[in-house]
Amino acid sequence: MAARRLPDLARTLTLGPFRYLSTERSVSALVSEHTAKWMQDTSKKSPMELINEVPPIKAEGRIVACEGDNDPALGHPIEFICLDLPEPAVCKYCGLRYVQDHHHH
Repeated sequence: MAARRLPDLARTLTLGPFRYLSTERSVSALVSEHTAKWMQDTSKKSPMELINEVPPIKAEGRIVACEGDNDPALGHPIEFICLDLPEPAVCKYCGLRYVQDHHHH
């Protein structure tokens, strides 16, 4: 049974790189078209504009762990962010901003 599949496998291996290049070009073209459509519609906000509308998140400690989202499928790798600076600290993955919440009693 495996011997009968050998010619098919050999044909796939010889055509493989050419198939990959044509697929890569078509994916690149689709991405370019999508980006061009996004840039033409000025009524929509850019992702950076949307994330900048989120107010800085207050944290009690000096270090915060950002995962981008509560759902791991929608988040990003965990990023530990130090909040020692006076201005908001920004997550390098998602752009969320964090500030240290100082409680004065």
